[in-house]
Amino acid sequence: MKRLATLTALLLCLVSTAQAETLPGYDRFDLTAAHRARPVAGFIWYPAAGPTYRTKIGDGPLFDPTAAFMAPAVLQGRHPLVLLSHGSGGNADQLGWLVAGLVAKGAIVLAVNHPGSTSGDSSARRSLDLAARAADLTAALDKILADPDFAPYVDTTQISAIGFSLGGATVLGLAGVVFDGKTQAARCANGPDAADCGFFLRGGVQFATAPGFSISTHDPRLRHAVAVDPGFGGAVTAASAAAVTVPIHLINLGEADRLPAVDVGPSGNGLAARLPGASYTVIAPANHFTFLATCKPGAEDMLKEEGEDPICTDPAQTNRTEVHHRLIDDIATGLGL
Repeated sequence: MKRLATLTALLLCLVSTAQAETLPGYDRFDLTAAHRARPVAGFIWYPAAGPTYRTKIGDGPLFDPTAAFMAPAVLQGRHPLVLLSHGSGGNADQLGWLVAGLVAKGAIVLAVNHPGSTSGDSSARRSLDLAARAADLTAALDKILADPDFAPYVDTTQISAIGFSLGGATVLGLAGVVFDGKTQAARCANGPDAADCGFFLRGGVQFATAPGFSISTHDPRLRHAVAVDPGFGGAVTAASAAAVTVPIHLINLGEADRLPAVDVGPSGNGLAARLPGASYTVIAPANHFTFLATCKPGAEDMLKEEGEDPICTDPAQTNRTEVHHRLIDDIATGLGL
């Protein structure tokens, strides 16, 4: 009898501990969209009403995972919704640290893996299709707003978007920015090794006729947009920049270690000054890759041995975890959370 009482107390303690955890809820879905030949992988993170079982999101050989509860009920109430667009060659799960931080501030976060532009499936031609990237997010938003499991919990007056790198360009397009392909082609002719040129030029793409350039991908439902180290900032048309009405917050990572191709400040393409009312933050020390998840021990050496990009190498004195905390707060402010 005494052993039973002890066991019961232990179980109650474990349940209480699980309920006290503030992990985000997480679920996956397949998105069928007219502009894609195959379903798009979708992901939704949200405030959980209570615990289910814990799972690790983004757990692989390089990056630390993010803990979440798998598919719990949604916390009662209406929550702001944030669209998330990953960078070229990345994926949504690599940004779990950011998503968990935004959910902790009360948001629902909706993300996709953009086909042809994700880890292990990154094609220059397909990645450059900004129209398809924007349409992925618009279609995902349509789906969730029609989903009886999630729609009742979305505050449709607080829909915003955050994007990183090529995802930053995607989100700027959703906010009303238009990119001129001929301007980007000219910029790459003068600096073909720039980060927003080399990969695409090696793939033989033509910026002047690339899908998503010189057309609007604006989604009028957006109320705020944040772009971190966005690509193609120098190709934003003056007319579209002047016409943007959505509050846009731009972030650059690093000072001396900043990637020139995504520099939206006065030392770069000056996009922050060309967007009316845009706010701008520099977070340093850091570099472009500091935005990715924290890396596991040995990951840096593994990348060196494979001759891959140094995505786990930060500038001296950089603490990636601390940078992430600063980014979460800055991004949340830019999103109006």
